[in-house]
Order: sequence, then C-alpha cells, then structure tokens
Amino acid sequence: MTAHDPNPDKPQPLTPALILGVLGVVYGDIGTSPLYALRAALLHFSDDGLERWEILGILSLIIWSLILTVTVKYVVFILQADNRGEGGILALMALAQRSVESPRARWSLALLGIIGACLFFGDGIITPAISVLSAVEGLKVVDDTFDRAVIPIAVVILLGLFLVQFRGTGSMGRVFGPICALWFLVLGLLGLIEIVREPGVLVALSPHYAVQFCVAYRLLAFIAFGSVVLAVTGAEALYADMGHFGRRPIRWAWLWLVLPALTLNYLGQGALILNAPSALENPFYLLAPEWFRLPLVLLATAATIIASQAMISGAYTIARQCVQLGFIPRLEVRHTSETEEGQIYMPQVNTLLLIGVLILVMAFHTSDNLAAAYGIAVTGTFVCTSCLAIIVFRRRFGWAWPLVIGVFGPLLVLDVLFFLSNVLKIPDGGYVPLVLGAGLFAMMTTWHRGRELLFARFRQDGLPLKSFIARLPQSRTIRVPGTAVFMTSQADFLPGALLHNLKHNKVLHERVLFVTVQNEGIPAVPVERRREVESLAPDIHRVFLRYGFQESPNIPKELEALKEVGIPFEPMQTSYFLGRETVVAAAVPKMSRWRQWLFTIMSRNAVPATEFFRIPSDRVVELGVRVAI
Repeated sequence: MTAHDPNPDKPQPLTPALILGVLGVVYGDIGTSPLYALRAALLHFSDDGLERWEILGILSLIIWSLILTVTVKYVVFILQADNRGEGGILALMALAQRSVESPRARWSLALLGIIGACLFFGDGIITPAISVLSAVEGLKVVDDTFDRAVIPIAVVILLGLFLVQFRGTGSMGRVFGPICALWFLVLGLLGLIEIVREPGVLVALSPHYAVQFCVAYRLLAFIAFGSVVLAVTGAEALYADMGHFGRRPIRWAWLWLVLPALTLNYLGQGALILNAPSALENPFYLLAPEWFRLPLVLLATAATIIASQAMISGAYTIARQCVQLGFIPRLEVRHTSETEEGQIYMPQVNTLLLIGVLILVMAFHTSDNLAAAYGIAVTGTFVCTSCLAIIVFRRRFGWAWPLVIGVFGPLLVLDVLFFLSNVLKIPDGGYVPLVLGAGLFAMMTTWHRGRELLFARFRQDGLPLKSFIARLPQSRTIRVPGTAVFMTSQADFLPGALLHNLKHNKVLHERVLFVTVQNEGIPAVPVERRREVESLAPDIHRVFLRYGFQESPNIPKELEALKEVGIPFEPMQTSYFLGRETVVAAAVPKMSRWRQWLFTIMSRNAVPATEFFRIPSDRVVELGVRVAI
C-alpha cells in the first residue's frame, strides 16, 4: 500500500513481503524493548533481593501493559481513526479539528497536537541513543574487557547511521524486514527454552499478580510504572506508519508474531531470574548460551539500528507535517525515491537529531541512566493521543458518551499513571525530553502566532485585489510580454511584490497569475482538487494550489498543467515575483520581545521559497518589504 491510498480498508493479500515490511518499519522500536525494560523495572526492588511474587508481579504488569496499551488501545481502536489512510499524532489532530467548529476548541486541539509532536521529537532523539547503547552493552557480558569500548563503538554506529541517511531508506529497507523477522523468532525461541525449564513463570499471564503487586507496594508500584512503560515504547509507531501498510498487516503482524515473541521473551527472562537472581545483571543476554552471545549482540545491534531508523524516518515525516500545517518554518526536503512520496530526507532535522543523540550518549553513558529520560516523552504522547481519540470517536464516529468513556476512560487513566510515574524521574534525566519539548513548543507556538500577525498586517495594509482589478482598465499601465507569477498567502489582497513592481518598473506582464498555496489537514489532496483557477480579468487569473500534510509543493509542475484549462504557460517566458518580508517591532508590539526575537531568527533561517516550492532560481525576482508586528 502506498502512503496515499485513499481506501485503507480495502482488503489486501497478506504477502510475506508486506509482513516483512511491517516488521522492519513498524515494530523495530517496541521489538528492542526486551533489551532493557524488565531489568529496569526490577532494579527498583533488587536492593534486598527479589522475591518470587515480585518478579511475577512485574512480569504481569509488563504483559498486561502490552495487552491494554498496544493491543486494545492502538491495534483495536486507534488504528480505526485514520485520516484518509494516514495515522500519527498530527493526522489525528487534523481529524479532531474537523470535528469541532469553535475556533477556541480547534486551537486547543492544535495545542495537543503540538505537544504530542514535540514529545515525539524528544522520543526520536532518545530512542537511537538508548537502543544502540543497550545493544552494544551486551559486549560486556561476552567479555569484561569491552567495558571501555561500549561508548566509542556506540558513537561510531550512530555516526554511521545518521551519515547515510541522505541515501534514503529504500535501499536499506530491503534488509530490514528479514533481520527483524529473525530478531523476533530469536526472541521467542530464547524465551521459550527458559520457560520449558521453569514453567511456573506462566502464572504471570494472570492479571492477579499485577493487581497483587500494586496493592502490596502501592507507591513503589506506582514508581515502577515508570520503568514498566519501557516495554510499550514504540506503540505509537503502529499508528504513525499505518499509511504505509494499512491496518490489516499491522494488526496481523502484532497479534500473530510480535506480541507472542515479546511475551515469550519477557517470561523467559523472568524464569531465568527466578532460577538465578544474579542474572538481573543482564537477563536478556544471559538467556542465550555462551556461544551465541556474541552473534546475539550483533543481531541486537542490527535490530536497534533498524529501530533507530524507524524513529529518524518518523521525525522527518512529523517535521514535514509541521511545516505544511504552519507550525515551523520551511525546511529543506529531499526526496530519496522517484516513486514513493513518503521517502524523504531533511538535512537540518538529521543534523539536529545527530547532535542531540551524541550529547545524550556522552552525558548519560549507559542505557540504565537513559531509561529515566525515555519514558516521559512516550507517555506524554500516549496521553495526547488518548485525548484526541476521545474527541474523534465521539464527534466523528458518533459514539455515545458512555461508550467513549467506558472504552477510553480506563486507557486514559493508565496513560496518565504511566506519565505521572515518569514525572518522578525528572531529576534523574526526565528533564531532557521536557526541556527539548518546551523549547520546540515555544518555537512552534511563536511561529504560528507570528505568521498569524504577519497575515493580519498584510490584510490591514494591503489593497483588495478586486479594487485593483476594477481600476486596471482605466490605468495606463504598460503590458510587457511574458507571464508573471505572484506568490501570495492572502488570496483576496494584492501582493506587495506587485505593488513594488508597478511602483519601480511601471509595467505589468501580459499574463498574470496570482498563486496561493493552501495546506489542508489531510494527507494528500486528490488530483481533481489540486488546482482551482479563477479568471479575474483578461489574461489575469487567481490560482489556488492545495496540498496535504504529506506532500511537497512543486509550483512549476502544477502551473504547466494549466494548459489543460486553456492558460498558456511557457516556463522560459515566466518570472516569479516573491516578497521577502523583514519583520520589525511595531510601535505597540503584539508579541513579547523574546518571541519577536525568536520569530525573526526562525524567519531568517527558513528555507527560501524558491527551494521549498521548487521554483527555478534564475526565474525569480525578490522584492523586500518591512512588516511591523
């Protein structure tokens, strides 16, 4: 299924290639959680030794978190809330916004989406760091002499991973699926062997032990929730990547392969610790016989690279969605595939991710230390997703309130418990995604607000387009050969670039196109709705070009297609006029000084419109204008 399939419910044959693709892209993150999740949760209770019921209680909590958060919440319900086949926190936000009419409600939902997106970026930085570190740490189990080599090896792997991103995921993707399939088979087999030796561990499948554990420990159990949630990190990928595969393959792979493999491995680790408490040192690698540990380290490293790749690609997708929805400035988008629109590379995002990941590895040193920073970003996204889903299922799907509360109420309570338990870890590293998220939130809201004020100023100072067209026959403006394309965000007002051109050059081209790009809250705009042309006067037209949040604009390509409606367009006879705004403070500023400074910095560093809209630079005329806000 392509990223823009208009009918995600259409039955698909579950081919081996499709299932392998799902395993390689969707389940890489959650599939590497056994490397650290159980150990991190049990460490809370290991000071005075671990009792049998404690181990069984933690196991039961992990297994039922997989069932409730991943299976029930995401696989059964959230996957139904597709935005024309696409998923993800911003797609869900756009879906929820279409279900309400109040501007205040729409902005509140936008804030939820922005918060979720900011936390997703935090997750995208922490995932490569903790995943690769946890895999390479297996070398210490093979031989203690590798202790000092863990960080250098992890840094080299991460540098290599980020430096090859410009090649795109297509060539690497062909090997991702088979490696992940092998990974899950090994997970299940290692766990099953240990379960056969200690079948009593199977009682942890009963929720009774999870409830007993929570009742006995209360506050300490609440604290342990912060580590238990590590077992479900990556669950949001099921929804975010739905557009690439459809919900049926994702559900099939989870229910018949991923969930059984993860459950068997966690139970196997628990059985090992029941028999040998010293195995808590690294229960995952100690599951394997000694001769298999080095190959297992190599396989785990490959799996964590795949998990990291999935988060990096997801960060590119979310960043492009943020640009298209008007939350961040224009960024460079490079398409790495001639056939797949969704395969992109964003250099600025890649560089920032790499810097953040390397800082985390050098600052925290071990995966145990990073575990404290990991959970809060994931659980915050969980909470935002549940809140948006409540609106969507009530307003868009018409569920009655008792049904909505009955289904999503307990799931939201679980998400909130996970989040609050991670709040307790803020001093130990949980501040990392919060600081990062707060910075991104300030940038996104500042950019959104600044653009609103900018557009309001254009409308206030601008000349209505209809007035200009009405006066044109009486004017003595000289018409010169060629086509002039004026890019404008305010379709009803005369572009400032045209006013300046008339003022300085005293001419108007024989053909004029006023082009407005509109971004819609859907993944992809159908071809028949892409272009809307309105004739304003002889040889003067207003053109609307609509794009979804998963698409990249290509203005020259769309304008050439205007020949179909009788508008001649010769690329070599066309000039593009763009306005370059310089923002200055108004006499009575409408934004605080620090926000104005931030907005100015972001404006200056935005990718030029020529690159973003793929306009030939040798056909562009830029006219500067100062705008006070």
